[in-house]
Amino acid sequence: MEEQNLVYRGKSKDVYKVTDGPHTGKYLFVFTDRATGYMENGKPVFDPGYDTVVGEIPGKGAIACRFATYFFRLLKEKGVPSHYIDTISENEMIVEPATPLGMPVEHPEISGSAPLQNLEFTWRNQATGSFWRRYPFVTPCKNLHQVVEAWTKGDSDILITLEALEETGAMNREEIEQSVELVKNIAEIVSAEFASKNLHVIDGKFELGRLKYGDGKIVLIDEISPDVLRVCRGYKPDPDGNCTIFRECVVTSLSNGKRTIKNKNLVAGAGFIDIFL
Repeated sequence: MEEQNLVYRGKSKDVYKVTDGPHTGKYLFVFTDRATGYMENGKPVFDPGYDTVVGEIPGKGAIACRFATYFFRLLKEKGVPSHYIDTISENEMIVEPATPLGMPVEHPEISGSAPLQNLEFTWRNQATGSFWRRYPFVTPCKNLHQVVEAWTKGDSDILITLEALEETGAMNREEIEQSVELVKNIAEIVSAEFASKNLHVIDGKFELGRLKYGDGKIVLIDEISPDVLRVCRGYKPDPDGNCTIFRECVVTSLSNGKRTIKNKNLVAGAGFIDIFL
């Protein structure tokens, strides 16, 4: 695909506008081998819960594309709306053009002002990652009942409360309620699918938007891939859904004011290929 057709370059994929052929006017997703995580002792540790690209995993793009295809088609069967059209190669997908949820800047002439480009919605079955780092008084892997949070999406994602979304005018109450319900519905389907494979989804994040040529309804856009899910082996819940063996797989630390939490039993994205595909 020609670089002049590049619409967006993200952490894990590139988006192009299709200018010829049967999908003219649609968008092409190219899933790359880029992977996010953190550096430890000079080496990359890959973790989809982090926002920084720390390297590449050979073949990861093809795995992510096949995985996303599997779940987009599953969601379609369940009646969940999305922008997915078709998968045309091992790492390329065609989707409907869509506008992410966001808000234009109210006064662009004010220095430092910026638009809300788009939103991501995280959902959490268990307390870990950035949730636990923000709320370290909570027991790691406590059941959070798929609590939903909204984040601004960018080089560094920033939490924005649902109340703030309404008060700023970025979304109205009905849109917020619809979005939370949609995210929880998708989370339930994805979690159940992994549970059928004896795996547990810790948390995930989805992007929502409106189809460019649609009726304005909020739908799932972007992707569902190993890049947006954290999945673990060995989950053993108590009657309240709190993991009883978190001490065996969770490692926390506090050094120089920086709090970290790591999950040792995460399933690598490459492992999904043998599970679902």
